[in-house]
Amino acid sequence: MKTFFRKYLRPAIVITILFTILTGFIYPGIVTGLAQLIFPNQANGSLVTVNGKTVGSDLIGQYWTSPQYFHGRPSSAFDTNAAGTPVPYAADNSGASNAGPTSAAYIQTVQQRVADLKKENPDATGPVPDDLVTSSASGLDPDITIAGALYQVARIAQARGLSQDAVTKVIIDHEQGRFLWIFGEPYVNVLDLNLALDALK
Repeated sequence: MKTFFRKYLRPAIVITILFTILTGFIYPGIVTGLAQLIFPNQANGSLVTVNGKTVGSDLIGQYWTSPQYFHGRPSSAFDTNAAGTPVPYAADNSGASNAGPTSAAYIQTVQQRVADLKKENPDATGPVPDDLVTSSASGLDPDITIAGALYQVARIAQARGLSQDAVTKVIIDHEQGRFLWIFGEPYVNVLDLNLALDALK
């Protein structure tokens, strides 16, 4: 029994304690410290503050409904407290609908979104941008395409009493380029756009 304890059990206990301290406390502590030192904004959730008040995050979309603001992508997030209840941009339970392009229900959902979008933006020109009627894989996408933003210009300009050129300039001024200059498409962050619109007052 003593041999078993000395040869097998004691080393197992020591290694467990050692790796618990190393990987459970020391490593996370070092990584957290470096993150706070080198990338404090990103490490704390890329929070956006206005006049000392936190208004959102550059990483998580919000549910904008007012006609005077840019609207983001549809969200397929659900409420964790009520199974199956859609709650747009619920960050505690994000995810995709998992519905494919051959799903009749999904096709109907997208068609309804297209109809609602056209009704909401009666003066918009051109085809409806895909990202305004389909949700992202996370359901929390904070960004939209340039086309998605331009599609909403006429509505926002009318609601705010601004020229369309002034609203378009906000989009141009906040355009983000491709990742590493080659991946993806140019985009704009919806929260940043809406804060810029409010700053025009």
